[in-house]
Parts: sequence; structure tokens; C-alpha cells
Amino acid sequence: MSTTEHAVVIAGGGPTGLMLAGELALAGIDVAIVERRPDQDLVGARGGGLHSRTIEIFDQRGIVERFLDAGQIGQVAGFAMVRFDISDFPTRHPYGLGLWQNRIENILAGWVDELRVPIYRGCDVTGFTQDETGVDVELSDGRTMRAAYLVGCDGGRSVVRKTAGIEFAGWDPTTSSLIAVVELAEEPELGGHHDAIGIHGIGRLEYEIRDGEVVYLDKGPIRLLVTEREVGPSGDATLSELSEALIAVYGTDFGVHSPTSISRFTDATRQAVSYREGRVLIAGDAAHVHPPMGGQGLNLGVQDAVNLGWKLAQVVKGTSGDALLDTYHAERHPAGAEVLRNTMGQTALMRPDDRIKAARDVFAEVLNMEEPRKRIGAMMSGLGVDYEPDAEHPLVGRRMPDLDLTTESGPVRVFGMLHQARPVLLNLGEPGGFDVTPWADRVRSLDAEYDGEWELPGIGTVTAPTAVLIRSDGHVVWVGEPTDPALPEALTTWFGAPATA
Repeated sequence: MSTTEHAVVIAGGGPTGLMLAGELALAGIDVAIVERRPDQDLVGARGGGLHSRTIEIFDQRGIVERFLDAGQIGQVAGFAMVRFDISDFPTRHPYGLGLWQNRIENILAGWVDELRVPIYRGCDVTGFTQDETGVDVELSDGRTMRAAYLVGCDGGRSVVRKTAGIEFAGWDPTTSSLIAVVELAEEPELGGHHDAIGIHGIGRLEYEIRDGEVVYLDKGPIRLLVTEREVGPSGDATLSELSEALIAVYGTDFGVHSPTSISRFTDATRQAVSYREGRVLIAGDAAHVHPPMGGQGLNLGVQDAVNLGWKLAQVVKGTSGDALLDTYHAERHPAGAEVLRNTMGQTALMRPDDRIKAARDVFAEVLNMEEPRKRIGAMMSGLGVDYEPDAEHPLVGRRMPDLDLTTESGPVRVFGMLHQARPVLLNLGEPGGFDVTPWADRVRSLDAEYDGEWELPGIGTVTAPTAVLIRSDGHVVWVGEPTDPALPEALTTWFGAPATA
């Protein structure tokens, strides 16, 4: 049997794998996805919802309207079920978007299809070997692939991570819950509650958000969330286990039947010690698992993909050296660790104990204060990610604000300049301050004007820079005067050596 070759093979066609494939395809890389499912359908109502920074990322790529048209906008930010408002945050998207994961995946899959990324369906990556020039990938149907790089986006039980020998350090579960889409013979009271066992909820799969509140529609399948008395066994959950859990909490199982899906999640919290082993990288749940508090997992994976995509593309093309890939771990591992920390903290605050409840009530009062609300809001929305916390200018390392710019050719939005995933040198001072010609094949240069304030979520107003160097993922790597000798150094560090005549 012949070996199929691609520059990059991605194991897993969930949100992380799809986003990474799109990023690589925009850069002109021959990328393919291997996905076990025969199609993009996702059984049941696995979690979903998009945070502000993820919505911004889709805006950066020109596909945000596809998600906004399909979802429900609402002020859904919160910490340990303490809700707070982020509508005053400096972003075009100061909100969350209610949207189930299956719909998110379908939209991303449509985008990836437009970019002509092949998806090998109905098979898994079962193993691989790597050498100095590439990776030989083994598939469950007996086929083999050869790639320069393999990326595991294959979930918390990642075969890629395990085969690479990457340690998955962390904490074992202390609690478990069942989530299901079912039919009920009896009509239950919809809503959630918190008792001595844990958090539970009954709602309908179809809902609307009105005035910031979830309003369930009058018909359709039921979605259940019920905490178990004891940590459940690993593996697939059963209808019998769901019935027992419902009776323990509600005194009845409501005649539960005809499940579309039943799954178990826990508060297990683990993170890969390294996001890279040679020519093998991992992203999304393959790199980190944590409790679902705040709905951060899917968003974290998409942001992993956008950080990795342009770097991997440059290395594959030979524009940048292999060492650029080490910055993926250096930047995204702390971001993942922060999510692990806050979800563990939220889980602790949700323990069914009166003393813990008192602590949560105190925390709720703290979140009503301006500075804590803005700081925690920036963390939970993804808008506060900072890859250079010790930088002299607070903008360096953070996402670039989506400013409305004035140029010779007319008005331009910053995010509009990033639709093709190319970095931008934005000059807001005197035109022609720096000759970007040696990097012109990689970096777009634009002279523009902006008269408004520069404001960052969780930080506030910052000093307006004269010029800004923006990466493909929307993060800033340099600010200063175009004559600054550090600018050519930053261009070379992040986008490769200057071209020679």
C-alpha cells in the first residue's frame, strides 16, 4: 500500500484541529486532517459557547458573521457561577456566544472545506515514528502517511501524546457528572440547583438568550446535567447510571428514555509537561484537560491552534528555523496553566459545603468591585492573555485592539488586515519611516492614522505607540519608533531573516 504524503498531518477534526488546518491552509501549507468520525456530526449536545477572544479570532479571519448568525449573544461571563457584565470591555465583541459545539464544528468544517483541506474520515492515528526529516504516521485502516510534522488534536486520551511519551501531569478526579440528551416520560421543572451532592440542571436543547437570561423553548429534547454521589467509572456512561443519579438527586428519574447521548465528565485536571516532542506537537484537549467551569476548554484549544498555525507554517516553508516552534510551548503552556488554575479554583468554590458557600458569597461581593470584575473578566473572556508580562510597554505580548484606522485608500479595521493571516507593520507616525522591503514577501506594511485612546481589557488606557508590529495571530511583538534598531531584530526573530537582493 502506498504512503500518502502531506507537509502537516493533524490527528483530530474537532474545533482545535479544524482551526489549525485553516490557519495552515491560509499560509499555503499542504495540510490534512485524520478524523475517526465518518462525518462532522457530533452526537448529543457537548459543551459549547464562544468567549470574546475566540470571537475576535474568527473576526480576524473574516468568518465571525457565520458564528454570530448561528448563535445567541448574551452576557454569560462568570466565575464559580457568579455572573458579571463585560459589556463595557474595549472590544467589538464584549459578550459570549451561546452555540453548541456541533454547530461550531460544522461552521469551521465549512471554512476548511473552502480552503480545500482534505479530511481522511473514518480512521484514527494509531501510532507513528519520527526521524530527522519527518514523521511516519500509522492509521487504523492500515494506511500510512508521511509528514514533515504531526499535530495531535485528538483529545484528552490523545494517542499522539501518549506515543510521543509526553507526561500528562496533574490531579485525579474527585467528582464526576453526567451530561445527556434524552426524552422524559414526565415533565420536569426546568432549571438548575445546587445541593449537598453538587450542581444539577434540566433544560431543553433549544433555547434563546433574552435580556441576558437563558429561556428554554417549549419543545424538543431534554438536556440533563447531574452530579454523581461517587466518582463514576471511566468509559461510557449508561442509561442505568443516569437513572440512578437522577433518583439520588430528584427522587425520580422522570421516566428517562431514548438517550441521544450520555457522557461523563470529571474534575480531572492535567497538562502536558511539553507541547512538543521533536516533529510532533499537541494542542487542545490533547495538551490540557480541566473541569468545564466557565466553558473555557474549546476556546483554549482554538487559541492554541491560532498561536501554532503561523509558526508551523513558517518552519515548514523554511522561512524560520525550527526553534520558532519552541515559542508555542513557551507561550501557550502558561496560558493553559492559568485555565487549569482558575477552573480548579472555581470547582473548589462550588463544593456543596456551607463554609465554601460563604466563601463564594464573599467572592461574589468582590466581583462587584470594578477592578476585580475587569481583571477576572479579562481572564475568563481570553482577552487578558499576555505572552510578554515583563515587557516595557503593556501592549507587547497582548492582542492588538481592533482599531478603526484612516489610510490614504480609506478606512480600515485592524482585524480586516489579518483576514489572510499575514503579519502587519502598522505605522501611525510620519509615513515612510521604515523600509519593510526585505520582509515584504511575509509582512504587510501600512501607514495609517488613529486619534482615539488605546485601551486594553483588564488594564485600561495605555500610551499610544508610534508603530506596532502585529503577528498573524493578532498579538503584538514590538512597539516603538520606526527608526528603532530593535524593529529589524523583531522582524527577523518572528518572521525570518531579511531577503537578500
